[in-house]
Amino acid sequence: MSSTWVGGAGLVAGCVGLAVPIQIGLAEAGMLVEGSITLLVLLTLHGKFVMETPARRAGSWWLVAIQAWLTYLPLTVFGAAWTPVCGLLVGALLIVAARIRSIVLVVLALCCGLVLLAAPERSSIDPIWAVVSPLLGVLEYALVTLALRARKLADARTEVMRRAVVLERRRFTRDLHDLVGHRLTVLVLKAQLVQRLVAEGDKRAQEEASETVELLRSLSADVRAVAHGLRGSSLAAELGSARSLLESVQVRCQVRVACRDLPRDVEEALTHSLREGVTNVLRHAEARQCTIHLLERDQMVRLTIRNDGVRPPRRPGDAGQGLANLAERVEELGGWLEATSSRSGQFAFTVYVPRRDNHSSAQ
Repeated sequence: MSSTWVGGAGLVAGCVGLAVPIQIGLAEAGMLVEGSITLLVLLTLHGKFVMETPARRAGSWWLVAIQAWLTYLPLTVFGAAWTPVCGLLVGALLIVAARIRSIVLVVLALCCGLVLLAAPERSSIDPIWAVVSPLLGVLEYALVTLALRARKLADARTEVMRRAVVLERRRFTRDLHDLVGHRLTVLVLKAQLVQRLVAEGDKRAQEEASETVELLRSLSADVRAVAHGLRGSSLAAELGSARSLLESVQVRCQVRVACRDLPRDVEEALTHSLREGVTNVLRHAEARQCTIHLLERDQMVRLTIRNDGVRPPRRPGDAGQGLANLAERVEELGGWLEATSSRSGQFAFTVYVPRRDNHSSAQ
């Protein structure tokens, strides 16, 4: 059951419980009909005010003003039987005081019933209800406040769950593109190579076909890893794979590594960066030479991929989603990426990631 329904049920129960002694008193005074109609109007206005969305709205004040008027003016007609309705006014004023954070209004609310003790004719009021009514108002305020807080907590929990779903969807989409997209690019190139070798009668066709089968198995494992959120990337293995892949398509590749063992999150980001860089070389260039440098200096790890044979850009959107995904990964670690090209067809892709060891981050 929602908190709104719980609060509403509690409010109805309280109003009914308060209405019973008022009805008995009105019946004893012989004013049951007119008193009941006035009480119904008062309870309707009070319920409307209490159950409305909490906000600092000027429109709420007229409800409180009418309720105050219906609280004190009927006392001259209905007498002591009308005294319990002061509890409703106390609750309404406490709710307003909480909305505008007014201590003065809290004091005024608690005095709504006690002020009746100063009436010149004690017979027109019920002293016991005049003293008890502030307690009823406080009880109503506590009940309404708890219901509203429960609703806010439920809304906050729903928002957290929604954000978690959005983040998981983004993770899945990003990982699917970075892992599977790279493998598919390699598979296409391998299939084209096998097709060409078979047409030429080259004995290497069988070897390349076996590598293609292994890539398909690797792709299947990557899909499972993405689906389950697994992290099993190895930067060293990816460097060796990048060199073998580039050389298999007649691209001379030079790899230089000069850095220590990296934290897992940094290695993961650089592995994805390497995949994206190699994929760009294969998709968007007719390269003959490529250099991959992984260096570390002053707690900053730098991965640079340079290649020639860059094709002229066709459309602004041809870069795809890969660089955007990669920029997001690197920025989460406090890094950034740079991409530059020259008129001679040279392209440089560089990723900077600060090294963050466990012991240094703890400090």
